[in-house]
Amino acid sequence: MHDSLIPQSRDQTNSPPVLPLISVIIPTYQREESLITTLQDLLAQDYPHFEVLVIDQTQNHAPQTQSYLEDLAQQGKISWFQVQWASLPGARNYGVRRSRGEIILFIDDDVKIPPDYLLAHSRNYQRPEVGAVAGRVWDRLKLSATGDWQATKLAVTQTGIDYLPPQAMDVAIAWYYLDLVYPNQPQQVISARGCNMSFRRQVFTEYGLRFDERFQGSAVREESDFCLRIRSTPWQIWYDPEAYLIHWGEETGGCHDLNTRSLKYQLTFYHNHFLMGFNNLTLHQQLRLFTKLFDCHVLGHPPCYKSGSPLKVLSRGVFYFLGLIQAIFTKIKVVWDDGQIYSRQYP
Repeated sequence: MHDSLIPQSRDQTNSPPVLPLISVIIPTYQREESLITTLQDLLAQDYPHFEVLVIDQTQNHAPQTQSYLEDLAQQGKISWFQVQWASLPGARNYGVRRSRGEIILFIDDDVKIPPDYLLAHSRNYQRPEVGAVAGRVWDRLKLSATGDWQATKLAVTQTGIDYLPPQAMDVAIAWYYLDLVYPNQPQQVISARGCNMSFRRQVFTEYGLRFDERFQGSAVREESDFCLRIRSTPWQIWYDPEAYLIHWGEETGGCHDLNTRSLKYQLTFYHNHFLMGFNNLTLHQQLRLFTKLFDCHVLGHPPCYKSGSPLKVLSRGVFYFLGLIQAIFTKIKVVWDDGQIYSRQYP
């Protein structure tokens, strides 16, 4: 924990309420400089009460990174957990079990955040109907030449939309309309981006929700799967454009060990979409989701805009059906294996 960030006792009659403790969980895998800059931004936050948990799946860091993490841990500024496996949902669950905060916030290990980022997430929880906050994500954008956050924010806002279309609340097809990069106005949503999302602790403790560790590879859709299960609670997921960050989106490393161009990634991409559908949707909703998945990602129709080459369509179709078969087997295995191997081995 960042000791200097613990609020001091004060006269409660004249002071605003103490802000809730936020546990910031950063799963990381084979990241060096970007992890350091992410932590530097985080430890410079204008927020009085937070802890940082780094769930480190890197086996061997560069000397500079290793020294930096060791120094932060020794100073009590972060809790540094080194694990011997690589699983994004496993790392999230591992961090939740070791956190103390009233709010659990997840960010990636390659983000740039403004000084009031934690406060932006926290203030949403003053509303009792909010159980999770989806922050705004700016992908692959650069700061202005002066490093002025407000100038950058203004430029991005001018190119955005105010509200998502109604289809973004349809669980079967929302994934082709739900783009949390652009909306300028706060609104209810059905999912969040995994690099910028927070939850009330009760989501985990009172309702027993956890990330499904059967999501493979880069774990695409693992956060969508989790967010869909929040429908079983009394809370909403609220999108706040003021809780924004820049996601650099490095092509390698991060929370997984797969390149997006690899054959294994292609297989797990489809497997994970089918698994999300099997976990959360009715049969009718599943058919609509799987049809849209085929139309967009296999045939390449908008909004995917993929090559219509017969060879490439055939190749994507093979992975589509292999992913479906694998996801069916994953659901059958739940009879004897729920896939939560890391939560069982590292309680």
